[in-house]
Amino acid sequence: MRLPPLLRLSPKWAPYVFISPFLILFGVFGVFPLCFSLYLAFQSWEPTGGLRAMEYVGLANFAFALKDDWFWMSLRNTLWLAIASGVPQHLVALPLAAFIHAAFKRLRDGVIAVYFLPYITSTVAIAIMFYSLFSQDYGMINAALAQWFGLPHTDWLTSAAHIKPAIAFIVFWRYVGFNTVLYLAAMQTIPGELYEAATLDGASRLRQFLHITLPGIRPMIFFGVTLSVIGGLQLFEEPFILTGGKGGPQQAAMTSAVYLFREAFDFNDFGGASAMSWLLFLVVALLTWITNLAFRTRRGAA
Repeated sequence: MRLPPLLRLSPKWAPYVFISPFLILFGVFGVFPLCFSLYLAFQSWEPTGGLRAMEYVGLANFAFALKDDWFWMSLRNTLWLAIASGVPQHLVALPLAAFIHAAFKRLRDGVIAVYFLPYITSTVAIAIMFYSLFSQDYGMINAALAQWFGLPHTDWLTSAAHIKPAIAFIVFWRYVGFNTVLYLAAMQTIPGELYEAATLDGASRLRQFLHITLPGIRPMIFFGVTLSVIGGLQLFEEPFILTGGKGGPQQAAMTSAVYLFREAFDFNDFGGASAMSWLLFLVVALLTWITNLAFRTRRGAA
C-alpha cells in the first residue's frame, strides 16, 4: 500500500526527521535553560510572583555576586576540595593503572570492575554510607583510627576543620577508579615492542614508566585532568547530602554549586544565582584553558 503524497518523506529531509527527537529534547532541556539562565542573570525575580515579576537590573546581580563574601568563601571551598581530591586521584591512578597493566592479564577486567564500581554507584548511596562511616561515636573510621593508632574519636561531619577532608576523601574514593580505567585504556594502546626494546637495553621498570608510559598516555592525562578540573569546580552532591544542603559548620563545606542552590531556593534570588553560575562558568573556562595551555607547553617541549 502506497502512502499518500503528503505522508511521503523526501530523502533530503529524512536525516533531519530521524534526529529531530534528540534536537527537540536538547533544545528544550539544554539550550533553553542555558539561554533562560543568561537572561535571568540580568533580572531581579522571585518565582512566586510569576514571569511578570521580573525586573531588569542590568549588571546589579553580577556586582552583588562579586561583593558577596559567601560567594568568595564558597569559591575558596570549591578550589580547596577540587585540589585536595583531584590531585591525589591522578597521583594514585597513574601508578595503579601501570601496576594493573603489568601484573594482571586474565583477571584484569575483574580488577578494573571493582575499582570502577564506586563511579557507577548512586551518589546518594555513597554519601549515606560515608555518613555512617564518619559517625563520631559509631563510625568505623573512628574505630579503626582509635584501634590502630590510638587516636581519639574525631567529629568529622560537624567540625569545620574536618568536614572538608572528609568530603575530599569521598570524592577521591569515588573517582580514582574512573581515572584508573582511563589510564589503563591508554596504556593498552602503547605497542609492546617499545617495552621489549627498552628491556633489552637494560631500562628499569621506573625508566620505562617515565620515558615510555607517561609520554604515551599524555593525551589521556590531559583529558583526565580536564575532567577533574571541571567536575571539581562543579562539586555538589557529596557536600549537599552530607551537610543537609546548608554547607556544614561555619559553611566550611559550602561549595559554589551548593551556594547557587541556596541562593535560588533558600533565598529566592534566582537572578543572583544565575549571575553567580555564569561567574562560576568563567572560572571553570579559565582554569580549563590554563590546563590546556600547560599540557600544550609540555607537548611543545617534548
